[in-house]
Amino acid sequence: MSNYRINIMVCGGTGCLASEGDKVIRNLELILKARGYDKEVQVVKTGCFGFCEQGPIIKIHPDNVFYVKVKPQDAKEIIDEHIIKGRKVERLLYEEPNMQKKIEEHENMPFYQKQLRVALRNCGLVNPEDIHEYIAFDGYAALGKVLTKMTPDEVIEEIQQSGLRGRGGGGFPTGLKWKFTRQSKADQKYIICNADEGDPGAFMDRSILEGDPHSVLESMAIAGYAIGADYGYIYIRAEYPLAIERLNVAIKQAREAGLLGKDLFGTGFNFDIDIKYGAGAFVCGEETALIHSLEGKRGEPTYKPPYPAESGYKGMPTSVNNVETFANIPPIILKGAKWFSSIGSEKSKGTKVFALAGKVNNVGLVEVPMGITLREIIYDIGGGIQHGKKFKAVQTGGPSGGVITEKDLDTPIDYESLMGIGSMMGSGGMIVMDEDNCMVNIAKFYLEFTMEESCGRCTPCRVGTKRMYEILQKITDGEGSMDDLQNLKELSHMIKGSSLCGLGQTAPNPVLSTMHFFWDEYVAHVNDKHCPTGECTGLAKYKIIPEKCVGCTACARVCPVDCIEGEVKKVHVIDESRCIKCGACFNTCKFSAIVKP
Repeated sequence: MSNYRINIMVCGGTGCLASEGDKVIRNLELILKARGYDKEVQVVKTGCFGFCEQGPIIKIHPDNVFYVKVKPQDAKEIIDEHIIKGRKVERLLYEEPNMQKKIEEHENMPFYQKQLRVALRNCGLVNPEDIHEYIAFDGYAALGKVLTKMTPDEVIEEIQQSGLRGRGGGGFPTGLKWKFTRQSKADQKYIICNADEGDPGAFMDRSILEGDPHSVLESMAIAGYAIGADYGYIYIRAEYPLAIERLNVAIKQAREAGLLGKDLFGTGFNFDIDIKYGAGAFVCGEETALIHSLEGKRGEPTYKPPYPAESGYKGMPTSVNNVETFANIPPIILKGAKWFSSIGSEKSKGTKVFALAGKVNNVGLVEVPMGITLREIIYDIGGGIQHGKKFKAVQTGGPSGGVITEKDLDTPIDYESLMGIGSMMGSGGMIVMDEDNCMVNIAKFYLEFTMEESCGRCTPCRVGTKRMYEILQKITDGEGSMDDLQNLKELSHMIKGSSLCGLGQTAPNPVLSTMHFFWDEYVAHVNDKHCPTGECTGLAKYKIIPEKCVGCTACARVCPVDCIEGEVKKVHVIDESRCIKCGACFNTCKFSAIVKP
């Protein structure tokens, strides 16, 4: 990179590439060549910058100018104005919506100001397909340090002292897991990277693998040295083609550079990595189910103990850690446990990456210190609720978690605090909901997910989640009763107490959580046959207010089943017997003449 006067960093994450990021890169390169600047200006495809709402994103270095929502046709103006004439392209700068002010540097954007990027430190900074760029930013220095200056026990002690806990959802201390695996006696041990990210809306691990794959490879080698393993597997869902492609490139480059394989750093330590593809089953996020799938068996969980640290892959001691956990290892080794443990809260150290999604203005990937509040994430980083709507709830922990309401928005984000208010950290999915979201419908959405993802091994999960879903469907169709609500509660507690693994044990959480905080909504559905938000189409009853209708015919023209009648400049009427409750009329009317339900 030092040979070039300017680097144009272009986000090469899946989100930006889906928005023609590749065409942006191609156009930039073609125009640079045509203008004769290709020898002094380099276009670098990086990992995700995190601000997915504003993609495709470009950052000009060293000018430190950040362009958002760049289209392929913008490439010419960027080259001609910024690169050649030194004038910023004002219209492509990020505009802060509240202040309506253009901001050039991403460090000054509210979205980034409260973030602390440790696991995501290289995403958006280096070319993930070039090992030399990773090495230039201290890549593989941590591996070199542990192999030449530390014993395996010292490595484990350092990780334990850092307070790092598994970022996959359980929050088990990483150093302790490595210690248990090291203490297990066996001729062969394994390291497994769990890249089977399955929570709806979560893409933290995918972004790390796409943007910084070498950090995971380096950490797996460090973990292998610590526990006494010489081989590791990355179990990744086949739905992540870009991450797989970049992992394969990274493994090949690391082998060629002597950083994977035999005799690493001339120390006699051997370690290599292979990739295994998963079919995208949510249950394979559970470590015993993952190991079974890796062995070519059906992805089903088993009772513990024995834990994988004693008997895992092929019956050998195995340590399973997820992608984000591994991404934290090199900085801990290089900067020390004391540095890492100085970040975060008393019992939850370091940072956490969240996929912020839903009804929030700034959708994207955020990494924040543990202990930050939900209010700071949603309003300071996320920019608040879309269209000025009222905040209703946020779901953390994916389908295994629960909702958090406005009264708990100032709760610090850490493992214990979230458990204390009935939710959980999970892997980092965070979905924000506004006043238009029906909480009964949300519970049904998550339960449908867990019902379909149940491996079917134990009856409570296999049958119980299906019965729960049927009851929720009945309620949202307007056919529920108070007895159904009672049955729903009893079934939830039975499934939680008798399911085999974490998927079943936590599947009822969204239902119990929404029933606890939004009981009135459930009662309205069964007693009044009314969905307060109008989201449940089975209960929706669209009507036209005669006093407000001006007879513009807009509603009748968009109705897909022609169930709205009326002449021009005369009051229109909806035939409810034919209405399919699609809401097209409601969304079209400019005179607020249509009400729902």
